[in-house]
Amino acid sequence: MPYELKITLLESEPAIWRRVLIDPDMSFEELHFTVQAAMGWEVSHLFAFRRRGFETYITAMMGDMLEDDAEEASEVKVSEWLKQKGDKVLYEYDFGDGWMHDIVLDKIVEGEIPETPRCLAGECACPPEDCGGIGGYYNLVEAINDPKHAEHKEMREWIGMPRGEKWDVTEFVLEEANERIAEYLSIEWFEDDEADED
Repeated sequence: MPYELKITLLESEPAIWRRVLIDPDMSFEELHFTVQAAMGWEVSHLFAFRRRGFETYITAMMGDMLEDDAEEASEVKVSEWLKQKGDKVLYEYDFGDGWMHDIVLDKIVEGEIPETPRCLAGECACPPEDCGGIGGYYNLVEAINDPKHAEHKEMREWIGMPRGEKWDVTEFVLEEANERIAEYLSIEWFEDDEADED
């Protein structure tokens, strides 16, 4: 039976969240790409999944940076950690900006498992990459939306926002989230080093 997960970006106000329907036998690596797509991130940084602060799954992108007790995200199924309603994991994206997400198993759903994960609902815009974490994001929004702000022009240029437009923190388009999920899960993100040597 499919899992319905709720993903919430911690310390966001109003809350930035997404609800997704997934195959519980997907890997944590696949869940990583699902979260990235549903939220609106760009797969530009490292990530980790943690449960109660003890166990960590880190993607193969880290190579020799893997912690001693870490497992590859591609080798662990979501159902190995999330087994019943209320179970949750912490997902960290970008160890510099430190975007922390709660992922909660909200519901085990009767019905067929979707061939591709699906975003069911969500609220609020995803912050831009590299804006300095949640505090930096809200400072950025303030600067962009206030013509009298000292960094107004600089921040608008940095983000590439046309003159006269404002950043809408509440914007979320469900169809775009699902288009990204289909796209992200169809990409071969990690090259096979052995294949490259042949």
